[in-house]
Amino acid sequence: MDINKNISADMWEKVPHADKDRERIERPIITYWQDAWRRLKKNPLAMIGLITIGIIFLIAIFGPIISKYNFSDQDLMRTNEGPSAEHWFGTDAHGRDLFIRVVYGARVSLTVAVVASVVNFFIGVIYGGISGYLGGKIDNTMMRIVDIISTIPLVLYAIILMVVFKPGLTSVILAIGTIYWVRMARIVRGQILTLREQEYVLAAQTLGASTKRILLRHLIPNAMGPIIVTMTMMIPSAIFTESFLSFIGLGVSAPKPSWGSLASDALGGLNSYPHQLFFPALAICITMLAFNFFGDGLRDALDPRLRK
Repeated sequence: MDINKNISADMWEKVPHADKDRERIERPIITYWQDAWRRLKKNPLAMIGLITIGIIFLIAIFGPIISKYNFSDQDLMRTNEGPSAEHWFGTDAHGRDLFIRVVYGARVSLTVAVVASVVNFFIGVIYGGISGYLGGKIDNTMMRIVDIISTIPLVLYAIILMVVFKPGLTSVILAIGTIYWVRMARIVRGQILTLREQEYVLAAQTLGASTKRILLRHLIPNAMGPIIVTMTMMIPSAIFTESFLSFIGLGVSAPKPSWGSLASDALGGLNSYPHQLFFPALAICITMLAFNFFGDGLRDALDPRLRK
C-alpha cells in the first residue's frame, strides 16, 4: 500500500495556478448584441454607410452654423453662379446659396426618416405584435384593416391631405406616418406567429403572465433583429417618397427647401446650369446608398445563423 502511494505521488504533481490558466482554452463570453456589433464592424460597406449617415446628421445639424448664408437670402446680382470659394455649390435662379439649401433639405429628409422610424416602431410593431399573438378573429380583422390601408396610393392620400391641410412638411409626415407602418406590422405579425409557440412563451402563460407582459418582455425583444433591419431598410424609401412628393409640388412649400423641390426647380435650366440639379441629386443618392449599405450589413450581423 505504501508503494502505491509513493508511485502516485511521483506520477502526479500539483500544477501551479499560473500553468492551469495557461493551458485553459475558452472563448470570451459575449452577448448577442456584442457579437452583432463585432460582425458589423467587419463589414466595410456597412461601416462606410454608418459613418456616412453620421456625417450627414452632423452636416444637417451644424451646417447652418458654419455658413454665413440663410436658405432664404437672395442676391439677384449673383444668380445662377457655378461653384466657387464663396458659394460652394453655386447659386440658384434667385441668387440663393445652394449649399445651405441642400443642408436644409437634409434636415427635412432626416426629419422624415426619424418620424418614419418612430411610427414604424410604436405603431407597426405593437399592432403587428397584438395581431400575431392573439390570432383568430382579431388577427383576421386587424389584417383586413392593414390590407385596406395598403391599397390606398400614397400620392392620392397625400393629395387628400393637401386639400384638408395646407401643403408642407406636416402633411408629408402625416402621409408617410399613416401608411408606412403597414409593412412593419405584417413583418412583426409573421415573427410573432413563429415565436408564440416557443417553450418560454408557454411557460410565461402557465405562470399567469399578462398579454402585455408576454409581448413586451418576451416576444417583441426576441423579434428585434428583423424589426431593426426592416426599420433601417425603410428609411431610404421614406426619404425618396418625401423627395418625390416635393418634386411634384406636394411636399415642403417655398421658400423652405427640400431635395425634391431643389431638383424640381433645377429642371428648367438643366442644360445651362447642371450643378443646380447635380448637388441635390447627389445628396439623395449618397443618403439612400448609405442607409442601404448599413441596412444590408445590419441584416447579416443580426442573423443568428451567421454567428460563429
